[in-house]
Amino acid sequence: MTSDAQLADTAALLDTVAAATERLLPAIAALGDADLVEPSLLPGWTRGHVLAHLSRNADSLVNLLLWARTGIETPQYASQFLREADIEAGANRPLRDQLEDFTASAERWLDLARVMPADRWPTLVRNRQGGEIPATRIPWMRLLEVEIHHVDLAVGYTPADWSEDFTTRLLTQSISEVKPVDGTGFTVTATDTGYTGTVGTPTTTVTGPAAALAAWLIGRSPGTDLTGNLPDLAAWK
Repeated sequence: MTSDAQLADTAALLDTVAAATERLLPAIAALGDADLVEPSLLPGWTRGHVLAHLSRNADSLVNLLLWARTGIETPQYASQFLREADIEAGANRPLRDQLEDFTASAERWLDLARVMPADRWPTLVRNRQGGEIPATRIPWMRLLEVEIHHVDLAVGYTPADWSEDFTTRLLTQSISEVKPVDGTGFTVTATDTGYTGTVGTPTTTVTGPAAALAAWLIGRSPGTDLTGNLPDLAAWK
């Protein structure tokens, strides 16, 4: 059963995704065709790759919503190979096509999420890594994609622009998932919010603003704006 409070939280998160998408749309629209072939902040990906990925991600989350709604298993992606092939195929499209695809795919996902029957939100599905999650997790998955890849587009939107709520939740999640390459434990302390989290048995403490800590933990920053001995981290996710 999904409580009224959980349903309210999910509805609020859908509103947050919609707002994040609305912030991203004008940033995409302001680009030109030549901008799309320029590098993004993700190694090996252009801005066009990032936009193609965002569109296909929305469709992949439609698959998970349909799985939850119908009970018929619908994988997030048919395969890792096809996921990567679709991104490559879509990366070199002109801005008009990219913008139309992003807008349509985002609307498809959000429209379906908003009409999800309340009793289907607890349904268990699997993400592309094979992990079993309740459908209530899907809106957060989309918010991660929109907010993080907005930064990756290198259009002036930075982790410092993330909301405090988003940053806190991302920081909490990344602390639970991060893996130091050599197993070194550490503590992070946010100088602006007071958040503290620990990985393993800590031998060092890393401090800085919450957004800067989160960006470092997920591999979006080298951590030069942080204080402390920074362990080498494995790739996030």
